[in-house]
Amino acid sequence: MSVRKQDGPEIPRITSAPEPLAEDVARRQKRYLIQMGIRVLCFAVAVVTWAHIPRWASVILIVGAVVLPYIAVILANAGRERRDGDTTFIDPREIGPGPRDAGHLGSGPR
Repeated sequence: MSVRKQDGPEIPRITSAPEPLAEDVARRQKRYLIQMGIRVLCFAVAVVTWAHIPRWASVILIVGAVVLPYIAVILANAGRERRDGDTTFIDPREIGPGPRDAGHLGSGPR
């Protein structure tokens, strides 16, 4: 069986197609909102239970409420940077030898 080579551009396969931008943004927004909800919950639980549970537990909840926004922003911005293909942007070119009678640097025409 012979394989025919096409002369046109390579057709992308559906398995290698990137996720649509709208779906990517929606997924990252959902993840961010869930993390911010956890942050609000940590802060509310720390305030409500301040006098009822050990102080170290409330302090841990407050630290979580302070640190979560930084983590959420980093994770929300991490997207669409993955490249599965070749990341070479410059075509390598072969430089052949110069003419035989080129002479040395600084020498004039012969």
